[in-house]
Amino acid sequence: MTLIERSPGRFPFPDLLELLESPVYGFRPFGQIIRVEDFVAEGRYVLRAELPGIDPDKDLEVTVGHGVLHIRAEKAKEARDTREPRRSEITYGAFSRSVTLPPTAREEDVTAVYRDGVLEVTVGLGEEHKTADRRVAVQH
Repeated sequence: MTLIERSPGRFPFPDLLELLESPVYGFRPFGQIIRVEDFVAEGRYVLRAELPGIDPDKDLEVTVGHGVLHIRAEKAKEARDTREPRRSEITYGAFSRSVTLPPTAREEDVTAVYRDGVLEVTVGLGEEHKTADRRVAVQH
């Protein structure tokens, strides 16, 4: 397991969105939070998301583009008799999460598996192309 280094050369806006979406700050203008963990294993970026009680065929959408992985899900309240429950701590409604992928992520190599209430998305990683700083001559 390896930590993911964020690229300082990329525009930080997606990372800022991740910060605002975190449970610590609680800013969620577009639905409920999806709790995630991510790591690198065997040359792949792995993101695991808690999504219990949804039907992955009808209520789950995973998209990737422009260096960002998007997860959207919806959990509908079950139809019951007319009595309301005394207590309900289960969250219903729309859920979403967007996560910035590592700079070497290959967006054409993405797989997703939903099992036991957990969505696992893996993305292949390519070689990191490091270039040294070079001086550019200024013409005058």
